[in-house]
Amino acid sequence: MDNPQSHPLTKESAIRLRVALIDDHQPFRQRLRELLETDRDIEIVAEAGSSEEFLEIAPMTDIDVACMDISMPGISGIEATQRLLAFKPGVRVIGLSAYADPLYVEAMLNAGAVGYFTKVDADETLLRAIHTATRERPCLGAGVSFPAASSPVAQTVSQEPPPDGDIASLGAKEREVLRLLVKGFTSLQIEQSLSLAPAMIDVYCRNIMRKLRVSSIAELSAHALRHGSDSR
Repeated sequence: MDNPQSHPLTKESAIRLRVALIDDHQPFRQRLRELLETDRDIEIVAEAGSSEEFLEIAPMTDIDVACMDISMPGISGIEATQRLLAFKPGVRVIGLSAYADPLYVEAMLNAGAVGYFTKVDADETLLRAIHTATRERPCLGAGVSFPAASSPVAQTVSQEPPPDGDIASLGAKEREVLRLLVKGFTSLQIEQSLSLAPAMIDVYCRNIMRKLRVSSIAELSAHALRHGSDSR
């Protein structure tokens, strides 16, 4: 007899969870499909090899969960998650990556994902996350650390942004990004100077503006010049 606690969503409803797989590496996508097909309560309703392809079919497809590679040519999985949730906010996105870098974990969760797994850890734990992960209770794979307490994700439940808007509240990498912004560097120049992925520049800028309580890059530069930053 089936265990009624195995998948709580299943016994309450005959509807299977509709899952989309988005990854530009076809062999991994096939392995992921084979894993998900072992769960009779999951139905794979879409597959895509790029964010662009997925964003074209998503509006016409009923999706409950999207398993999203975060590093793809063209539109990243981080940006694709933001775009998807803008028109389908009920979809739960789980990020997949070859890396467990906390910056990528933070970026994906900030974009609205409910989970993050490295591809080597895509196993039965991922299946459970597909059934249970939420924004309030995200699921992370083995070896993936939850963002630091200063992260907006970690603050969503009970914490507020730093009250003083002080540059001293910024982390070391955020101060580096701010220094280059004040100097007039473009996003591309900052990427090249600090060896950061393009998606991370936006993450750092949003975090810096949140901490300093400003709403634009122009305000950010003015704040830094007024209050002092190491812009030498």
